[in-house]
Amino acid sequence: MHYCQSCDTPVAMEPRDGHAVCPRCGRLDEAVVGPLFIVTGASCSGKTAVLAPLARRLRGRCITFDADLLLDSAGALSGGQPINWTAFLDAWLAVAHGVAQAGMPTVLLGPFIPGHLRDLPARRWTGDVRFFALDCPDDLRRARINARPPWRSRDTDEQVEFGRWLRRNIPDRFDTSNGTPEDTAAAISAWIDRHLTGTPAK
Repeated sequence: MHYCQSCDTPVAMEPRDGHAVCPRCGRLDEAVVGPLFIVTGASCSGKTAVLAPLARRLRGRCITFDADLLLDSAGALSGGQPINWTAFLDAWLAVAHGVAQAGMPTVLLGPFIPGHLRDLPARRWTGDVRFFALDCPDDLRRARINARPPWRSRDTDEQVEFGRWLRRNIPDRFDTSNGTPEDTAAAISAWIDRHLTGTPAK
C-alpha cells in the first residue's frame, strides 16, 4: 500500500497514528486511516436500489460506492480467468484508504461479511469497519430473483441461505420488504450518523 520513498529498495511501510512509517529508515508520511461502513445483503435485498438516494443523503459527509462498479474492470484484468474476489475486495479497501486522505469515510454496498476482510493486506490501512445488512423475507427474495432479467443469475437457494446467515450474524439491519429506497437510505444514514457522532441508538 505504502512504500518508502527514501530507502534504496522497496520497503512496505506500517500504519501508526495517522502516518505511514518505514520500519527500516523511520521515514514518516501522512496516511490517514478512516472508518469503512459496509452495507451488505443477499441478492435482491435492495443494495443497488438504495445507491442513489443514499449517496445523495450522505453527500459531503461520506463517499458512497456500489462494489459492482468495478466488476467489469476486474473481469478485464482477470485475463479470461475467474475474478480473484480476495484481490477485488482488497482493492476496495485501498480505495477506502484513498478516500480517507480527504477526511471522508467510505460507504461500500456489496455482499460482504467480516470474515472476507480480516486477513486482507489493505485491512490494516482501514479503521473501524462496521456492517449493516439489508434484508427481506425468504419468499420475497425468491420472487424478486425470479423477476430479474434472463441474463441475471438464478442462484436462489444460495442467496436465501446467505440472507439467513446475515440475519444470524449481522445485528444492525433493515427490512426492505416495505417502504421505498428513500426509507432504506434514511435508515442507513441514521445508522452511520450514530457511529460518526457517537450517539447511542434509540
